Amino acid sequence: MKNIKRLNLWNGNPPATNGLSGDEILNPEAILELTNVIETELIIYSPDDKVNTGVAVIICPGGAYAGLAITTQGYDFAEWLNTIGITGIVLKYRMPNGNKEIPLDDVQEAIRYTRKNVKELKLNENKIGVAGFSAGGHLAALSATLFLEEGISTRPDFSILFYPVISMGLHTQKDTYQNLLGAAPSSSSIEKYSCEKQVRSNTPATLILVSDDDTIVSPVNSTRYYEALKKQDIPAALYVFPQGDHAWGIKGFNMFGKKFEYTEEAKELIFRWIRNYC
Repeated sequence: MKNIKRLNLWNGNPPATNGLSGDEILNPEAILELTNVIETELIIYSPDDKVNTGVAVIICPGGAYAGLAITTQGYDFAEWLNTIGITGIVLKYRMPNGNKEIPLDDVQEAIRYTRKNVKELKLNENKIGVAGFSAGGHLAALSATLFLEEGISTRPDFSILFYPVISMGLHTQKDTYQNLLGAAPSSSSIEKYSCEKQVRSNTPATLILVSDDDTIVSPVNSTRYYEALKKQDIPAALYVFPQGDHAWGIKGFNMFGKKFEYTEEAKELIFRWIRNYC
């Protein structure tokens, strides 16, 4: 029996609103199955006590900051993490809708909540990481570079990035860029939200998984972030699969319905990497 808990992260009172109204729109047949996201929620998948490692991963699904592919890049991944003793916490984050700080607020509060509730969740407060897919990979990388140390730290202990958008400059993904920053952002906003330019010496260890034939997000995003991490001597691993294109999930199919041939290899890499760094 699945052990799943769902909660409203801000209790209806976030520090800022994204200006969206009405009901969220759920369309299970669409690539972006959840749109008009106006409430931040955590969907917590806890493993059986007998296999629980005390490790948690806060998962940021992708969707170009327009919506969320929340099943393939959220729930499916959380369920698989449970099989290896890891708590998977799916973050249903709000869309920016012209308010670029909104998604980062949400992931930072998710980390705070998890750290505040480690006893209840049966976690180790020093083994709380983030994972993100595509635009969610950008959000996870933001949380790993723009974290806050005062009060309850929002620094993740590690990050796992799947085919991430990283840069808001050269090689960015146009829809992600515009949905987060707008059509004509300032140079300072482009700089701040380009994760490769925000890496510092205490950015956490990072695993990056990407396909060489990705037609949606240039793999150069991943290589640039890896290079920035290595300049700071941060433990990092980058795996470039020869096939897969974009938005493949842990069940082995990408956003175009095509098979990702390296699912088992990806699972093994993730398992071994988390074991080594946690």
